[in-house]
Amino acid sequence: MIELLYALPLLVKAAILGIVEGLTEFLPISSTGHLILTASLLGFAGDKEKMFNVAIQTGAMFAVIWYYRQRIADTVAGIFSERRAQRFAANVLIAFLPAAILGLAFAGLIKEALFRPVPVAVAFIVGGLIILWVEARQRRGLAAARVQEVDSMTAADALRLGIAQAFALIPGTSRSGATIIGGMLFGLSRRAATEFSFFLAIPTLIGAGVYDAWNYRDLLSMQDVPMFAVGLGFAFVSALACVHWLIRWIATHDFKVFAWYRIAFGLLVLLTAWTGVVDWVA
Repeated sequence: MIELLYALPLLVKAAILGIVEGLTEFLPISSTGHLILTASLLGFAGDKEKMFNVAIQTGAMFAVIWYYRQRIADTVAGIFSERRAQRFAANVLIAFLPAAILGLAFAGLIKEALFRPVPVAVAFIVGGLIILWVEARQRRGLAAARVQEVDSMTAADALRLGIAQAFALIPGTSRSGATIIGGMLFGLSRRAATEFSFFLAIPTLIGAGVYDAWNYRDLLSMQDVPMFAVGLGFAFVSALACVHWLIRWIATHDFKVFAWYRIAFGLLVLLTAWTGVVDWVA
């Protein structure tokens, strides 16, 4: 079975990874973790392949821009004249900075030490347990929401979410999970935390994509264009569907199902690695 996955054509692998990226980027289950595991199963390894996995996140980012195009256009139009637009843009910038600074400082070390299936699986399990803990606090009324809308956030709220997002530099943690669950823990409503996580994805994913593309620019050639185009296209379509679905889901559901999924998936990876059933590629 694994040999068959290795033998898949390159563009098919790019499409699979694009779908995985789009479906997991905005759910609290870690897109990076899923990409690392999927790429390992597909035999999609190497510096260029790791850069591809980061670059296709841009497709998911474009899905958010399209979904919230009116809000983004209004913010850009009012950035020099409207207090609401200025505060919103400032909050996104403030929240972006912690992960950007720490990412620039430790990106190489993190990729070398943690971009591997087993550390990702451990992060899956730990993140799932944290989600269950936060949801339990919500159920007992210990974390009542004081911020119902994104526009009601303060600069301090944005900084807290930025610090939470920085934990997602650990692959398997989940950028969206860290910001959404962190936001709920810090007093944001489920919807406000989720929507701000979407908006925060725009500078974060752009920054990560540009940073990796620049670092690995010598590995790229025109022959890589079809692979990247396919990955970006599938990531955009699947992410757009996911964002639309998630906004509806959070109106009537919590995130416990994602927590149990993370724990079960993480345990499965550890079990298959320990027994040798799957030869996970580093």
